[in-house]
Amino acid sequence: MKQHGIFIWGALLLIGLLFLSGTAGAQDIKARMKDRLPIINDLKTKGIVGENNQGFLEFVGGQQEKPEVLKAENQDRAVVYAAIAKQQGVSAELVGKRRAAQLRDLAKPGEWLQNEGGEWYKK
Repeated sequence: MKQHGIFIWGALLLIGLLFLSGTAGAQDIKARMKDRLPIINDLKTKGIVGENNQGFLEFVGGQQEKPEVLKAENQDRAVVYAAIAKQQGVSAELVGKRRAAQLRDLAKPGEWLQNEGGEWYKK
């Protein structure tokens, strides 16, 4: 199931980035997201950030390390979600919620996640 979820998200992300290619620099967004990934994974492993129920990163607990990384990642995710939403004829909020569900399935043990009711838990 995890492989299937990765494939679905990858396909959606690719569609969104292709849609953006003429308007918002899809290659730039893709490169920025790829460059940030090791930092984000480290913050998740440390338990500093988690994936909320809207498809965005959020600080959990009191420590806020590298807030500029979270801000930039969430801004890029919002652009990608909006592009996917436009292509699919749905809202960006729905795309984010769908991505949040996928991220819950793909999360590693010990990572922070937010359930649909807004409660945080460790996988």
